[in-house]
Amino acid sequence: MGMSSAYGPAADKGEMIRLIRAAYDLGVTHFDTAEAYGPFVNEELVGEALNPFRHNVTIATKFGFDIDPETGTRRGGANSRPERIKQVADAALRRLRTDTIDLFYQHRVDPGVPIEDVAGAVKELIAAGKVKHFGMSEAAVRTIRRAHAVQPVTAVQSEYSLFYRGPEAELLPALEELGVGFVPFSPLGAGFLTGAIDANTKFDPTDFRNLVPRFSPEARQANMGLVDLVRAVAKRKGATPAQVALAWLLARKPWIVPIPGTTKLRRLEENLGAVHVDLTADDLQQIDAASSNLKLQGARLPAAALSMTGL
Repeated sequence: MGMSSAYGPAADKGEMIRLIRAAYDLGVTHFDTAEAYGPFVNEELVGEALNPFRHNVTIATKFGFDIDPETGTRRGGANSRPERIKQVADAALRRLRTDTIDLFYQHRVDPGVPIEDVAGAVKELIAAGKVKHFGMSEAAVRTIRRAHAVQPVTAVQSEYSLFYRGPEAELLPALEELGVGFVPFSPLGAGFLTGAIDANTKFDPTDFRNLVPRFSPEARQANMGLVDLVRAVAKRKGATPAQVALAWLLARKPWIVPIPGTTKLRRLEENLGAVHVDLTADDLQQIDAASSNLKLQGARLPAAALSMTGL
């Protein structure tokens, strides 16, 4: 997402193609995009970058926002009408230069369309060979269960990190029961857990974090205790804060697959180094004990965005 939108101006396309291919060379085999990233341009970027080795990787993309297919303009909120889902799938296949989508997520739950109809539409796409697996993003447990009864859900994507632990209460136990994988987005807390952001950091005017309550200067200052905790663990482990934040997620469950994003090769290499950071049971217990004493401030999304999560 960050290569094309949300975190400031889009990065240079050629550089991003080289970065995606470098990720593949370093062992990355799963790539996550969406119709809404851009819109459209991120799917095109991913499709071009991965085309030489398409059959060696899996690609996830998403449907669910009401986007004009001609102009890319957002026309409103959610749109998961079955006919729209099928249109998005066909367009994504063209942009991704592929004959099948490995994982097709509903980006946000559409309150105007029964989830059974959504799951049924994806089931038809799977039967047609256009999609391999069904995913959901930012959905409530009850909604996931209803969808899963129509078409088995392979993965659920929601925000999860040391900076936001909401999924632990209900979502993770339900996914374990159902045998559904979990894909945390913003595993580095939209950059906060790297330690590179403080109360004085200035974001680009187009950066979505300018609108996020927990990224106000006051909230950043109040939440620095969490960064200090991660830094302390990183120092003890001979790692970076980003690597500790990712290693913490990897240590939670074997079916949790975080998806950190970056536009820089050095950050890509740093993130991948997380697989070599071994957090012991004692480390995890100490992190939990210390973090439980912290009172983090600020909502994780603006109110309008939170209202669309279905949570």
